[in-house]
Amino acid sequence: MPSLNLKQINRLKKQAAIGSIVLAVTLIAIKSLGVFYSGSLSVFSSMVDSLSDLVASSVTFIAIRFSARPASSSHRYGFGKAEALSALVQSAFIGGSGFFIIYDGINRILRPHPQIHSETAIAVMLVSLVLTLCLIVFQRYVAAKTGSRAIKADSAHYAVDVVTNLSIILTLLAVNIFHIDWFDTAAAFLVAAYLLWSSYRLILDALTMIMDKELGEDIRENIKKIVLSCEHIQGLHDLRTRDLGSFYMFELHLELDGSLPLSLAHQYSDIVEQELQKAYPHAQIIIHQDPAGLRENRLDDQIDGRCSLENK
Repeated sequence: MPSLNLKQINRLKKQAAIGSIVLAVTLIAIKSLGVFYSGSLSVFSSMVDSLSDLVASSVTFIAIRFSARPASSSHRYGFGKAEALSALVQSAFIGGSGFFIIYDGINRILRPHPQIHSETAIAVMLVSLVLTLCLIVFQRYVAAKTGSRAIKADSAHYAVDVVTNLSIILTLLAVNIFHIDWFDTAAAFLVAAYLLWSSYRLILDALTMIMDKELGEDIRENIKKIVLSCEHIQGLHDLRTRDLGSFYMFELHLELDGSLPLSLAHQYSDIVEQELQKAYPHAQIIIHQDPAGLRENRLDDQIDGRCSLENK
């Protein structure tokens, strides 16, 4: 199939984000009815999880729209880190949901509730499972066509929800067959633990972007390989990389023959930039040209703890 243009990519991403929101609203309604008629704490915990999904998907949708804004005179790096800020908001809500489920579970242990109606709860979770699987299929299609990291992450989150829903269904079957009601509370605690773990990972991922952590070593090594494969390039140093949300940013010093005219050095640098953008489309690249063999204070030396050298 022919590659999609930017308008088509944005439309698909928007459809996937809206689909995620619509599903979350639908699941909240279905599971709320399930909780009302069954009294199941595990279904209630799944409903709270869906509520957190709604907030997460809504915040992500807003952040994606905001981060797509072009750079301005006051934000010359663009607005890509809006996604990281949205992740912090999501993590706070998801973590709070996990603690709330634990609190309610402890209350049920101390003050046992009437026996749950597991048949209703099982039916609700089966419907939820089927709807979630349909969304995942569509999200993975969109992610494959657009390369959207946000949609991939949302799809991965719902994939974990499938596992959670299956575990709750198995738990409810155990309650229905063996009439051991505490299985229901145990399943709710497992869902709460998953929510807290998800919150922790979201916080780490968001802080990684906000604090401008270097990209993975595989990306750095690939950048070096691409640069050094270009003609006339004798070396590179002080490579810095970061994730700006909607694109990567690379900064590096190229080592070139010191006798080259400035126009020719600029031409060779442009070739390096073009090769890097083939591998990393839309990346922003800043290149500084240095005469090969120049002795100077370098960031690489400072990081490695080597002695700095005065310019000569």
